[in-house]
Amino acid sequence: MQADYVLELGREDPALELPWGMPSLLPSSSPSRTPSPCEAGGSRYYDLKRHPDLVLQIPEAARSPELSAFLTRINAATFPLQTAKCDTWYSQDILPEEEIFAATGKFASYIDLVFAGDEPRLSLEQHEALAKNLCTLLKRAPELAAAVELVIRHCYFHPDDNPDESATGFCISAYASGFGDSEPEARQRWSIALTLLQHALVQVAR
Repeated sequence: MQADYVLELGREDPALELPWGMPSLLPSSSPSRTPSPCEAGGSRYYDLKRHPDLVLQIPEAARSPELSAFLTRINAATFPLQTAKCDTWYSQDILPEEEIFAATGKFASYIDLVFAGDEPRLSLEQHEALAKNLCTLLKRAPELAAAVELVIRHCYFHPDDNPDESATGFCISAYASGFGDSEPEARQRWSIALTLLQHALVQVAR
């Protein structure tokens, strides 16, 4: 399985807000932020760290036991990470770098990950260390037509009592993709990749 990470911290790169979908605006000095298709479509933010029972209110999780299990484990009360946004999709648009899998389609997902503690949220070094360790572990997995890409982005954290303020920190958008010549085949390989990512996160976070 392929695994790699990149930094996308430029002023024009997409960034995340937490909580997202808030009516407040980012400070004018902050880089621009691009909403995801889910957010633009009217989805809402659920704090699964505080309210784990809401996981099945997320349509993507309700349709996918693998995603539901991932969200439940990563948002466990004692776990040092939590999730912010997610989505899943099937596509036959294969990128040039994905042609090595010799497949006609892919089933993919992304999950935005943030540290639960205030201090590590603001540390680029801790995000890079987490991404590096995850990639090292995932590359040891058996050969599989699947890939994980970790994208380190800016995240603007709003305090509960003042949504007009924000602290500039970081998040990791974790993309998992499974490749195949049919949607069921691609989805099965995605499921394995997502489960491997979950196990790697649990191991690295210790």
